[in-house]
Amino acid sequence: MTTLFENNRNYVLGDDELDLIGDRDKLAQWRHKGMGPTFYRLGRKIVYRGSDLNAWAEARRVEGL
Repeated sequence: MTTLFENNRNYVLGDDELDLIGDRDKLAQWRHKGMGPTFYRLGRKIVYRGSDLNAWAEARRVEGL
């Protein structure tokens, strides 16, 4: 499995690396609909674990035809 994100790092909204999967508004839509990567809500702060982001991205991997 290729890692797009550092597994041992936490990412918060505003981190440039999150733009790889979607902008801030897209991530908010996904959270609201329960579609995006797993996250933690700590008060008003949203935190994504790198390992969760990698697992979410890997689940969406498409093999070439």
